[in-house]
Amino acid sequence: MNLHHINIKAPAALMEAEKQFFCEVLGLHEGHRPDFTSRGYWLYSREQPIVHLSLGEQHFSNERQGYFDHVAFQTTDLSDLLQRLDNAGIEYSSNYVSELGMTQVFLKSPSATGIEVNCLDEAT
Repeated sequence: MNLHHINIKAPAALMEAEKQFFCEVLGLHEGHRPDFTSRGYWLYSREQPIVHLSLGEQHFSNERQGYFDHVAFQTTDLSDLLQRLDNAGIEYSSNYVSELGMTQVFLKSPSATGIEVNCLDEAT
């Protein structure tokens, strides 16, 4: 089994901020999305639509989200990623896992979705 995609449902302004974040900061790109009745975007990594954004006007701030904590992506060029985060003013923390030879970068998207970005063979 493989992870197919994640979906973030948000009001229009926040959905646009999410799109900008995932495209400009994390390097995804907008691609084909079927003609659904609701608005939204499919954001691609290479040829795969891995982040779906959909319009959803209802959200309750006290809504319990269960135990889901974050979604993780893997990329290369750690210094470029950190530069894009710094340029966008996005707070993050990082952790080098020597056993795996991997740096983990933890941050939040505009909708407060937990994001982890892993870079193999690169240390901070």
